[in-house]
Amino acid sequence: MRATDIIRIKRDGGSLTREQIEFFVRGVTDQTLPDYQASALLMAVVLRGMTAEETAWLTDAMVRSGIRVDLSGLPGSKVDKHSTGGVGDKTSLVLAPLAAACGVLVPMMSGRGLGHTGGTLDKLEAIPGFRVGLSLEELRAALEATGCAMLGQTSRIAPADKKLYALRDVTATVESVPLITASIMSKKIAEGIDGLVLDVKTGRGAFMKTLDDSRRLARSLVDTGRRAGVRTEALITSMDAPLGRAVGNALEVVECLETLKGRGPDELTDLSLRLAARMVRLGGAAASEDEAERMVRRALDSGAALEKWRQIVAHQGGDPRTVDDYQRLPSAPGRHLVRATRSGYVALLDAERIGRASVALGAGRNRVEDAVDPGVGIVVQATVGDPVREGEPVLEIHYREGAALEAALERLEGAIEIEDGLPERLPLVIEEIA
Repeated sequence: MRATDIIRIKRDGGSLTREQIEFFVRGVTDQTLPDYQASALLMAVVLRGMTAEETAWLTDAMVRSGIRVDLSGLPGSKVDKHSTGGVGDKTSLVLAPLAAACGVLVPMMSGRGLGHTGGTLDKLEAIPGFRVGLSLEELRAALEATGCAMLGQTSRIAPADKKLYALRDVTATVESVPLITASIMSKKIAEGIDGLVLDVKTGRGAFMKTLDDSRRLARSLVDTGRRAGVRTEALITSMDAPLGRAVGNALEVVECLETLKGRGPDELTDLSLRLAARMVRLGGAAASEDEAERMVRRALDSGAALEKWRQIVAHQGGDPRTVDDYQRLPSAPGRHLVRATRSGYVALLDAERIGRASVALGAGRNRVEDAVDPGVGIVVQATVGDPVREGEPVLEIHYREGAALEAALERLEGAIEIEDGLPERLPLVIEEIA
């Protein structure tokens, strides 16, 4: 089998066999396939696409490039959630303890923020002492102790994905539904889960800007999961404006704690409850969506989810006192208010511009090796649809250095629009794909 023949088939719009795809993934993993040939095939996939069957084969080959975790010895269903990324997208920290409090085991392997989108691991590491670098043995121990483990990807999980993503990042081959699908699903399937709930973002602050693209990705992810024997469902949700009010790691942790105490923003609470209910139903803890929604609402209202979060933090080495004392979390000393330039209603809060401004402050990274400042960020004082008077604050910037503040303000140019009338808004949950 020759790499040039495989590249030619895909270049000319043909379909690859399972054996050809396995040859490609194996060559990338063991580095017998040169980067220039791997990159050529990636570009051919971007231009010519892949069938659903090819995508499933690619995903399976990437899963088998490492180990598939065996959690069958633990009683109960294992269900995870994955988001395609957004600004202020912090639902994992709310829904994980919600689902675990309802009896579902939640092995949640997450990533770090890159570009304008935030990462779950960065938020968790804003909690003093919290360990995300768990071994697979520690993953099992955490699931046994608290019903939830929140960790980063280990080198033994889908190693082909790390190598392929590095190539895609430098060869302009990131934007491909089959390649995105295989990257996401190989890691999730390798976790050893029984069910997966997907939150596919769409809009200004999402990776997929249009509803059509988001719908294609959601369907591809769901189809690939089911072909692998994982019960998979997806919600397509709006990401034109930041989710909730906080953007920035420690700020988002505080907002999640407020949500677990019943005092969070409505949209963050509603979406977290809805995603958690899906997890509970997919995990078999509830027979219907209605029953699952009642269970997660009860876990929130009773304080059971908050107590579960305290247990998760303590077990993974974090300071559980942060649940009640937010001053134990990192913070930035500076404050700057971005004020309304006229009276009216907030019609636009551009999530991508706000996300890039938070990166300029140090809350995110443009390169994988960049350091993150957990204390900086942006708090939304007036969100889309809120009335404001000229001079009233719309955004509050938490910063550490004046130069970073200036850079953030430059990126916020055009991020806010105010109109005379109430703006039309897409529903938070636009579509369900099951």
